[in-house]
Amino acid sequence: MKKDKETPGEKRERLRQEELKRNPAGSIHGAGLQDMIGDIGWKGAGILILLIILFSIIYLAFFS
Repeated sequence: MKKDKETPGEKRERLRQEELKRNPAGSIHGAGLQDMIGDIGWKGAGILILLIILFSIIYLAFFS
């Protein structure tokens, strides 16, 4: 893919990957919620949110 044809998201991901190659230890403290959600995608993030809500309801139903 040509660099002038990439979308802003692709450019951001390419720059992030290059930074990780140059400085692999830099991701230890810099990893945040946006990195986790970016890695699992929007479907995975939606499933994760639904599971958190489901387990919260189950917890409140049995332990309240």
